[in-house]
Amino acid sequence: MSEHYLVGLDLAGRRVVVIGGGTVAQRRVVGLLAAGADVEVVAPEVTPAVEGMATAQELRWTARRYRDGDLDEAWYAVACADDPAVNAAVADEAQRRRIFCVRADDAPSGSAVTPAVGRHDGLSVGVLAGRRPRRSAAVRTALVEALQTGLVDDSVEPVRPGVALVGGGPGDPELITVRGRRLLARADVVITDRLGPRELLDSLAPHVEVIDAAKIPYGRAMNQARINELLVEHVRAGKFVVRLKGGDPYVFGRGFEEVLACAEAGVPVTVVPGVTSAFAAPAVADVPVSHRGVAHEIVVVSGHVRPGDPRSLVDWEALARLRGTLVLLMAVERIGLFAETLIEGGRPADTPVAVVQDGTMRVQRAVRATLATVADAVQEQGIRPPAVVVIGPVAGLVSDSVTD
Repeated sequence: MSEHYLVGLDLAGRRVVVIGGGTVAQRRVVGLLAAGADVEVVAPEVTPAVEGMATAQELRWTARRYRDGDLDEAWYAVACADDPAVNAAVADEAQRRRIFCVRADDAPSGSAVTPAVGRHDGLSVGVLAGRRPRRSAAVRTALVEALQTGLVDDSVEPVRPGVALVGGGPGDPELITVRGRRLLARADVVITDRLGPRELLDSLAPHVEVIDAAKIPYGRAMNQARINELLVEHVRAGKFVVRLKGGDPYVFGRGFEEVLACAEAGVPVTVVPGVTSAFAAPAVADVPVSHRGVAHEIVVVSGHVRPGDPRSLVDWEALARLRGTLVLLMAVERIGLFAETLIEGGRPADTPVAVVQDGTMRVQRAVRATLATVADAVQEQGIRPPAVVVIGPVAGLVSDSVTD
């Protein structure tokens, strides 16, 4: 049997007909819509997702069975009905009208096949494996991952000097974003935080200069002004600099301070958000920060200064009156003072509290207590920064089903 000819179709604004409204149709229409196709789905019933697309007017849904003539003026057709006889009839009409047709239930009977497709930074990777879909999907995934991690260099021109402010996530190297991992692979200089994903530094090329800009709580710390200077200095030396930070740069990470410093110096900056530890660390410790019927608000607060401190911008009396979830960052050293303040403000002393240290990391630890007992629990267990404190009814929920 001859091999298929792999080609890219320009379907923007062109009529595409999908016969069938099940999960196969749901998967196919997403790519067709992304290509700008004018999609019509013909099926008596469709999945809720397809119905939602129709309601949002992303596509048209004709709620009936297929009829001969439905492919009129179509450029492309997908036959994915539950009934093989219907798919065969669609393929026959497509053949008469010289319309390429994918038949989901019997690929050899169609005039086209759908490759395993992956996308990366403007590239589309399509793989056909001689009607072996699992093989094509595996190869597609491997190629895209190689592009994302920089193992395969897809750059045509050298990376221009500038700064990428990258949120590395809560610590687990697999939780950095795809874009963040790709930019890290292109760096000439990496200025990293203590809380950035350390394992990723080992994968950098030998020529990459790594600068430790760690801020150890109540210990050694690089001055923020010096960090700003380093960003500008290396860019002016013609380097592409990745500022690798833990969590999300804009969630108590001083990220915008660094953006402002670069903007003032005329240095271009790309901001890559990251998974914030405020939500990720509790999640991996089986603590949801929200739950239906339990919490209708989530408030994230920096605990780097105590209540009553002239530098504090937090209304602790207002926080004490809330009934939902309060997430404290940088609060371990003062947890007793915060708990006392909340209790004095009206929060019940038996309010559940969860404290997660080194969330997502191999050495992760978690302690559960109440506002009245959390200070003693933290001291007894030797909990140290970095840790995330979750206060509220959600901290008392337990599923006993979360695994690594």
